[in-house]
Amino acid sequence: MNKEEWTNITHTIQTSKGELLISGVTSPDILEKLEIDQQLKAFRPAAKQKKAIVEISCLPQGKVVSAQIKGLLVGYITFHPPDEFERWSSGQDKVLELGAIEVSPRYRNYGVARRMLEAAFGDEKMEDYIVIATEYYWHWDLDGTNLPIWEYREMMRRLMAHTDLLIKETDDEEITSHPANMLMVRYGKNITKKMIYNFDRLLFLNGK
Repeated sequence: MNKEEWTNITHTIQTSKGELLISGVTSPDILEKLEIDQQLKAFRPAAKQKKAIVEISCLPQGKVVSAQIKGLLVGYITFHPPDEFERWSSGQDKVLELGAIEVSPRYRNYGVARRMLEAAFGDEKMEDYIVIATEYYWHWDLDGTNLPIWEYREMMRRLMAHTDLLIKETDDEEITSHPANMLMVRYGKNITKKMIYNFDRLLFLNGK
């Protein structure tokens, strides 16, 4: 499979520490050169997370949005095909998973996550895909934000809805394992009714 040629949409944000660059798609070479903020550890230790991000950027349909300042990676969003063991991989090849979104606590008051989403979905090629985001409460920084779980959930729902990711009901066991978990889905403008039908059939596989 050929590498998808994503369009790089960029933004800049002025912070008290200098100008922060939002890059809508970041190459493996650039990611390798960036240091990673050690606070980016929601999913795994920062060094291991950087390795995972670089690997995703190398995938044929992999896409990494980055927030950079002075050679430091302080935020990212990853997109990749669903894992083979997930039900979402069995529908069609035009499904992408928003696998992770994270911003260093030092840069959370500048709208970085929102601008990264805008850069990601500003690319017209994203309209060719169904994008899913599986939101699990155990990945949320409840301690760092001091937010109750339901307020954090609502914050994430509003953030994702900013780029038309909307909650979909499902009987997926990981999603239903806690009422705060969410499956969010965005149908690109070029997605056909048949593609939507085939995807929606995956939402309920346990008899509904």
